[in-house]
Amino acid sequence: MKARTISPRNMDIGVFIESGEPLTGSHAPAELERLASGLAQDLDLAELPALTWVAQGRAEAQRVGRPHLWLDLRAEATLAWTCQRCLHPVTEHIEVERSIRFVEDEAAAAELDADSDDDVLALSRHFNLVELVEDELIMAQPIVPRHDVCPTDVTALMRDDTLVGEGAEALPAATDGDASAAVDEVPLTASGRPNPFAVLAALKKGKG
Repeated sequence: MKARTISPRNMDIGVFIESGEPLTGSHAPAELERLASGLAQDLDLAELPALTWVAQGRAEAQRVGRPHLWLDLRAEATLAWTCQRCLHPVTEHIEVERSIRFVEDEAAAAELDADSDDDVLALSRHFNLVELVEDELIMAQPIVPRHDVCPTDVTALMRDDTLVGEGAEALPAATDGDASAAVDEVPLTASGRPNPFAVLAALKKGKG
């Protein structure tokens, strides 16, 4: 008999947990729209490796009553965000390991969630496991993504009258009231927008 195919985007989570069988998945970051929307916009997301996850259910027998149903989830991804210092993409590897208890309905989930440190969700016959993986990866992303050492010397860029780096040129001298002429010639980021630090350096020079 052919084994039934389980769709991780539309599954009976209770049946899956009670089966005890593992389920794995792999997705390009661009496939998860909410996750992708928070990543660096100056980077081709197709260059990032696929994120992976594995999920497995377990039923813990109780002395009284029905077993407690748990879902053990592990996920990992290498993603890129915008560095908050230099605004270039910064790549980091993140890992998630979470155990979630499932109960019969939303009311029970709310009650247990208020009284326990455990993550609790309601059982569903149409559960989206991929969406749960996406939620966990979003919550695991760095609060302030930054390079340990930025590829651009931000301090020097703010101070110097010339810009150093790929595609950069010395800014032309600007007369009083004509700082915009210097700004027009600053180098662009990969997305085609003016480099903001170069703009500030140009304005500084134009006012000097």
